[in-house]
Amino acid sequence: MTLPAPTVLVFLDPAFENGRIADATQPQLMATDLGATRGDGVFESLLAVGGHARKVHAHLNRLQASARALDLVIPEQDAWRRAIETAIGEYRGAFPAPEPESDEVVVKLLVTRGVEGASAPTCWIQASPSPAGSRRQRETGIDVVLLDRGFDAEAGERAPWLLLGAKTLSYAVNMAALRYAHKQGADDAIFISSDGRVLEGPTSTVLLAHVETADDGSGSARTVKRLITPQLDSGILPGTSQGALFAKAKAAGWELGYGPLVTQDLYDADAVWLISSIRLIAPVNHVDGREIGTPAVRKQLTDELNELFAGIE
Repeated sequence: MTLPAPTVLVFLDPAFENGRIADATQPQLMATDLGATRGDGVFESLLAVGGHARKVHAHLNRLQASARALDLVIPEQDAWRRAIETAIGEYRGAFPAPEPESDEVVVKLLVTRGVEGASAPTCWIQASPSPAGSRRQRETGIDVVLLDRGFDAEAGERAPWLLLGAKTLSYAVNMAALRYAHKQGADDAIFISSDGRVLEGPTSTVLLAHVETADDGSGSARTVKRLITPQLDSGILPGTSQGALFAKAKAAGWELGYGPLVTQDLYDADAVWLISSIRLIAPVNHVDGREIGTPAVRKQLTDELNELFAGIE
């Protein structure tokens, strides 16, 4: 019998200012909750390192935006912040990290519509350990396959009811894509639109880099580093990690760009990454079996981005 991973649950409850701690070993959600029966809800996942939750403001803003897309009215950000702190504190107290470098806690913010006719949504925080493979994939890189998402890049604007820019609980397709990728011997996938645009990973944002040598105007050569991500209006989820990294990269002198990107852009890049709040920056070694850049360049650029990302609050 496989034991469940250590977990702490904290429900947002008006009667408990800092959140109501619940027994994670006991049932807490009604079987008729619409989040369970229909996937009718939204969520966010963030990482707490050394007890500090990263990018809380960005995640709460995106949670609110996703909730608005589903016509859900959720608690104010201060209530979420207090519950997040409670969950992290309870988790680290109950399950202390064996060494400082492993002190990572995955914090999920979850909202469901509740049972049919509920006056308010069900909201809670889940604190659990960081996935075992995350650190390995950051260090060794990943292989990905390209998968057809089944809609064109303008579908989100044309059909807002598809909720393409919202982070909903309806993640069955995303998980199916990951299982398919694993069956092909890959670690992850990148979705491509039906009209050939690069979109996103099932649980991540796509980044690519180009490094060029240019004349600085005085006859001397200078290195130009450009960081690019797909267009945010192409039906993809705006990445909180991508946004934070872009701000740091710009301050460090990188040029920034937003698609549109096609498959060949991935093959032509000096480096490609999948970036997310939990796995952080995972360099892509191969796309559909084709190597991206060279190992030395991938490592150099990844090290630079990791150094920038480490300074993100």
